[in-house]
Amino acid sequence: MEQRRGREQARTSHTSIASMATPASVRVPEQSRGDQARGEQVRGDEARGEQPRSEQVRGEHTHSGPTAPRHAVRRHSVRGQILDALRAALVDGQLVPGQVYSAPVLGVRFGVSATPVREAMQQLAIEGAVEVVPNRGFRVSERGPRELAELAEVRALIEVPVMLRLARSVPPARWCALRPLADATVAAAAVGDRAGYAESDRVFHSAVLALCGNEQLVMVADDLHRRSQWPLGNNPVTRRADLLADAAEHTALLDALIAKDLAVVQSLVREHFTGAEG
Repeated sequence: MEQRRGREQARTSHTSIASMATPASVRVPEQSRGDQARGEQVRGDEARGEQPRSEQVRGEHTHSGPTAPRHAVRRHSVRGQILDALRAALVDGQLVPGQVYSAPVLGVRFGVSATPVREAMQQLAIEGAVEVVPNRGFRVSERGPRELAELAEVRALIEVPVMLRLARSVPPARWCALRPLADATVAAAAVGDRAGYAESDRVFHSAVLALCGNEQLVMVADDLHRRSQWPLGNNPVTRRADLLADAAEHTALLDALIAKDLAVVQSLVREHFTGAEG
């Protein structure tokens, strides 16, 4: 009898404590086996002094770990794509030197809002390709032959001595690895793809200079290279014949570098820059 009373009192006490801990107004869903396993994993992580895995992946619905917010990835991607498209339009002469273009109008043209266009145009303004016109938009910068010649001279001062130094030290196999990049410039020139040629030409020169191991030099040369590709005010596009001649110099330059013919390398590099497109 006393034992039965003790058990009943124990059950009554347990029920009272449970009702205090969990108010009737709060419904606690029954845990599934997966939830229980995750709970045990969290308790195990905490016991080892580690951050619970549920905290590490909170808000994520994939099994590949935390990722950046999707809207941020899309925003960056759209801005980059518009920037590339605007650069291509500059090289192709679709954006005419001296003309003013508004971000909303260009946004309609590219099928995007004005915001990524405006951001891309701000970057082009920093690079000197366009000028900001208050309350109107952006004016494509006008350049003359003198500016182009000055850019070619500065590029030659930087790249010629670097290439000559590389010609003495880089093994032929490293130059052979750049052959596909030179071929890409030839392919773009053959079909008259000015924007494609401009990009493949930039990639080729950057790859050559990268062999020197000086990242700052590569960045400066890359900026000068972009500036040299913008069309002149009175001649917005480059002739296909000029592209083919310029691309052929890439192939000849690689041949001379592989053969370590320093005299030919120096002659080709200087001629390459005086052609205004290399």
